[in-house]
Amino acid sequence: MSDPFDSLATKVVLMHSNDIHSRLENAARISAIISEERRTWGADRVLAVDCGDHMDRMRQETEGSDGRVNVGLLQECGYEAVTLGNNEGLTYTPDALDRLYGNVTEFGIVCANLVDLESGERPEWMSPSRIVHKNGLRIGLIGATAAFGEFYELLGWKATEPLAAIRDEAAKLQGQADVIVVLSHLGLRHDEAMAAQIPGIHLILGGHTHHLLEEPLSINGVMICAAGKFGEYVGRIEIAWDESAARPVLRGGVVPTGAYAEREDAEAVIRKFRESSRIKLARVAAVLGSPLPAGPERENPLSNLLAAGLRRWTNAEIGLVNAGQLLGGLALGDVTAGELHAICPSPINPCRMSIRGAKLRTALEQSLTESFVSKPIKGYGFRGEVLGMLAMDGMTVEYDGSRPPMDRIVSIRVNGEPFDDDRLYEVGSIDMFSFRIGYETLAETVSLRYYLPEFIRDVLEKELRHEPSLTGCLERRWIQR
Repeated sequence: MSDPFDSLATKVVLMHSNDIHSRLENAARISAIISEERRTWGADRVLAVDCGDHMDRMRQETEGSDGRVNVGLLQECGYEAVTLGNNEGLTYTPDALDRLYGNVTEFGIVCANLVDLESGERPEWMSPSRIVHKNGLRIGLIGATAAFGEFYELLGWKATEPLAAIRDEAAKLQGQADVIVVLSHLGLRHDEAMAAQIPGIHLILGGHTHHLLEEPLSINGVMICAAGKFGEYVGRIEIAWDESAARPVLRGGVVPTGAYAEREDAEAVIRKFRESSRIKLARVAAVLGSPLPAGPERENPLSNLLAAGLRRWTNAEIGLVNAGQLLGGLALGDVTAGELHAICPSPINPCRMSIRGAKLRTALEQSLTESFVSKPIKGYGFRGEVLGMLAMDGMTVEYDGSRPPMDRIVSIRVNGEPFDDDRLYEVGSIDMFSFRIGYETLAETVSLRYYLPEFIRDVLEKELRHEPSLTGCLERRWIQR
């Protein structure tokens, strides 16, 4: 049976990426694929867009260039519109984003649900939508990002409800655009709700939840597409125009990138920023008189030091962090910014929580079980492998490993005082726990304060220069009977 699409003239090929997370080599492969599409169809018939989280500060070229390597790759590849993911919007300050995007002319940054907290206006480099003209078609592009409201407010943004913002923008584009496309960094559940609830949209290009749709979904006549994660696929959509019905007709899928060579010009961008980042991250952050080992499976000095840093940073009674945040220890001598980034790449922020003692006790008991210590963790800013046991400061735990799981703790003392299950404790910790990731009872707080834009590697760097902490981290917190 013939495909009715084949009887229509293909007007535009739309290529889309999402959640590349600084897998720069795959970005260079995507550049090769899109370049080939332009050679085949002509530049006026190919449109390339990105749906956010192109950046990830776990990659040294991104960290060392403040994201300029990612912008350079987007420019080299000829993208014409991108939206912000949380890895752009939440791991860089607004000032850093101004420096990054302020002079970009090759592509537009679209995001309908972010405005300056004080003025209510968008920066000059951001618009809620834009219209791109391709081969006679007017393609309206709306961007939206996941509304992590409290985090954005700490950085000076106001993140509004995304579906309402998209609805308003789609209504404005009626009559101005032939095809309305949403660049969504909201996740599949929101994309499905958008398709069902908002009139006028023809196509949703998704991201954020790393979902791969090898075959597009169709809801309420709206096509939903997504290309997975890490640039392992790039999306490809053919847009034709049905003159008799006066509407677009779409056909989409994904292209695996692994078999393609990296485009040479894109490789050159990566090489350039690799060298400049290496120089920048060679800065000496601290000098150690003795090594500080680390490891997720047992108490260690470097994890204790990070817990002490979180306690001091947040002015709390207790410091608490999972040892899996650190991917290695530090040797004697100079410690560079690059080494700190390598062992602590996660874009995770400090937080201060008020939490009842019983919730802490549960997490501490879990930390004495192999299933929690070796538990794989993915997402929510975590860039390690396994959860690891809890490292702490301001608290000591005596336990008996021969007793049954979840009943091994014999006694707990906080700053020399007996532990009280009913008391509220002020704990300096990490935002990851507040999302019910890992030690889930640590999310059951009475109050919570986040600290942005600092990452826990910033906390660690400061603590490495605090001599009392360097001595104190050698003292045991976990004491086995």
